[in-house]
Amino acid sequence: KTVAVAAGLLVIACAKDALVTGPMTSPLAPRLDLGAAAVVEAPNVVISQVYGGGGNSGATLKNDFIEIHNGGKTPVDVSGWSVQYASAAGSTWQVTTFPSAPPLAPGQFFLIQESNGTGGTVNLPTPQATGGVAMSATAGKVALVTNSTPLTCGAAGNTCSGLTTIADFVGYGSASDFEGSAPAAGLSNTTAALRGSTGCTDTDHNNLDFAVGTPSPRNIASPAVICPDRAPRVRTTLPTAGAE
Repeated sequence: KTVAVAAGLLVIACAKDALVTGPMTSPLAPRLDLGAAAVVEAPNVVISQVYGGGGNSGATLKNDFIEIHNGGKTPVDVSGWSVQYASAAGSTWQVTTFPSAPPLAPGQFFLIQESNGTGGTVNLPTPQATGGVAMSATAGKVALVTNSTPLTCGAAGNTCSGLTTIADFVGYGSASDFEGSAPAAGLSNTTAALRGSTGCTDTDHNNLDFAVGTPSPRNIASPAVICPDRAPRVRTTLPTAGAE
């Protein structure tokens, strides 16, 4: 994924839903020879929902949560992956590591439960991973990472763009880091960021991919949503910001 800030980072697209980021260091797929650029195909596993208002005033759900979705056509082993959260302008990341589990099948959802508040009346569906992160209800950053090493990026002048360990990234509200041209809209105690087309919209622009709506957490027992065929998402060398 390409993670960009508003200061004019050049984003290139190799194909529909292409994933463009830093030099290849990931073993997720064989290297493809496309000239001088180092390229690796990445799994189509994305963040499909973000909610930080759990247990807050007016909330129905007791817990914050992050949901991911396998929008690809092959199973993906996410054991040892993590979701990581930072404040809107921060670069200190809180990590929730995924336990060992069977590969995430095409169309399946994976639910990560985070901190609870003092309000709310409804428990989340059974989560596949559990953390204690107290997420902001209004603005923040969430990264889906292919290992559990805490990120150190995210502050002004030190964006997360180009990190091949980041499978997906969502900035919402006033987030300083985000994919594409702008972050997803700000949220509230009663609203979540939901990826369009039931988890299948992926243009690599947070503001276009996510809508604000009622939180609706899904887990591996939820009905699978198989996404339409799309071009493979790939990582390749990102040109210097401002280069033509």
